[in-house]
Amino acid sequence: MTARPTAPASAPHPLARLRGWAQSIGLLWVLVILCAVAIYLSPSFVQTGNLLNVGRQVALFGIVSLGMTFVILTRGIDLSVGSIVGVVAVSAAMLLAQGTSIPVTVLTALALGALFGAFNGAGVVLFGMPPFIMTLGTLVMGRGIAMTIANGEPQSLGAAADVFHVLGGGFLFGIPIPIWIFVAIAAVAHIVLRHTGYGRWIYAVGSNAEAARLAGINVPGVLMSVYVISGVLSALTALIFVSRLTVGEPTAGTNLELEAISIVVIGGTSLFGGEGGIVGTVIGAAIIAVMANILNLLGISPFTQQIVKGAIILAAVGFEVIRHRRRR
Repeated sequence: MTARPTAPASAPHPLARLRGWAQSIGLLWVLVILCAVAIYLSPSFVQTGNLLNVGRQVALFGIVSLGMTFVILTRGIDLSVGSIVGVVAVSAAMLLAQGTSIPVTVLTALALGALFGAFNGAGVVLFGMPPFIMTLGTLVMGRGIAMTIANGEPQSLGAAADVFHVLGGGFLFGIPIPIWIFVAIAAVAHIVLRHTGYGRWIYAVGSNAEAARLAGINVPGVLMSVYVISGVLSALTALIFVSRLTVGEPTAGTNLELEAISIVVIGGTSLFGGEGGIVGTVIGAAIIAVMANILNLLGISPFTQQIVKGAIILAAVGFEVIRHRRRR
């Protein structure tokens, strides 16, 4: 009996890792410059309360972006993360209002996120649906489900609001709990991607799915798993939203998928798969949060902010396309 071939090429190439670290250092300098500009334009940027708000924004955008990183590394996309947040938000609020215990509610919410992720994964893996189309359909369906079960209205948490508020509004050693959650998940995700066989499989599938299959990697299993991860982290984001606002909004997470994609791309993860990582995503989340905070401190209209964010997405994707063409 012959052994199945292993995939030594599945690990990120040393040069790719070097490029990744160089890119991360460059992004870090961009973040430092942005912070300096923010301090110059508005000294209130460095006030403790404002910095904590920026940290919360980094955590909220960052958690869902970590899941998006896994998906994009496999050359996929998940447009449904925002609607998953909406469905989970109203579902969790309704469960709490009915007297369901917090641990059961949290587990149910995470399971619901995993179910949405598995649904996306099944469409991509079993039926060969393009990830863009599959997750776009789930986005529309999910938002409709959220509106239907909530009857289009915000859902109260009932008596559990005060206790559950700790998850999104509490502090540990003076730092908001969502930031601790984000840091913990980012650390685990980085270790998984860079120092485990599963992480190497993800890079291999994103680089060349057929070569990965021939090397003995369970490509369908890897693809299914990254969408489940994205769904679970979207559900966790929803729980933090609900906890902080003490209400379940069916519109929660609207356009969050655009924020997540822009963070991941700005962070250096290639839309063509197989290149990037968690460090870049963390820095990308900080860049987006600081930029949004600068615009808010300057009193820029939310409508104008949307124009700026759209321009950033186009610039980041355009740069990635040009870089990919030059390397072909």
